[in-house]
Amino acid sequence: MMAEDAMETACRSGARAAAQRTRILQAAQKCFVEHGFHAASMATIAQTAEMSPGLIYRYFRSKSEIILAIIERQLEIVRERIGSLHVANDLAAGIADSFHAPTDCHDDMIIAPLFLETSAEATRDPQVGAAVAAVDTAVRTEFTRVLMRAREEGGYGLPEELATKRALMLLCLFEGLKVREAREPHLDHGLLESALGDILGLLLAPQSAEPAG
Repeated sequence: MMAEDAMETACRSGARAAAQRTRILQAAQKCFVEHGFHAASMATIAQTAEMSPGLIYRYFRSKSEIILAIIERQLEIVRERIGSLHVANDLAAGIADSFHAPTDCHDDMIIAPLFLETSAEATRDPQVGAAVAAVDTAVRTEFTRVLMRAREEGGYGLPEELATKRALMLLCLFEGLKVREAREPHLDHGLLESALGDILGLLLAPQSAEPAG
């Protein structure tokens, strides 16, 4: 009985710790979006999270550690999104809908301003740069797997060499849309969906078009 009580206490403690980390990361994301990585201090994050700075340091030793944790979470989100792409009935519509996702700092959202901040910080901080590079590699691999998967299994049936090329272009497309979302958040949904349908029709074609002779 004592062992069961200890296990239950440990589970509750773990759940509280996870909730506290999530609360800190959400507050940090809000601060980073509003002020940028450098202007947002640990004190600002603590105030936004309604916690003491000392409590935050129990979970994260530095602001850089918070940034890396956010990047790791963003990778999880991207992988989840890619995993759902191959089961979408209309890929262009799905991407267009994600473009107009809410811009507040929910755990399951890829926020355009935060994406831009992270990309800029990757050019200045070697640790962040390495983390972003790892994300790029993982995302391209996930895209390639989806494109190579057989159509009857929910993929696109592309050969490996072609899938690798198309995965790179899909990654560029997604990143470009995040930049466009930051600059033009009210872009016409119908126009975007129609344009995506044209481009994706080429990207997901089973064979490259023959060059004009």
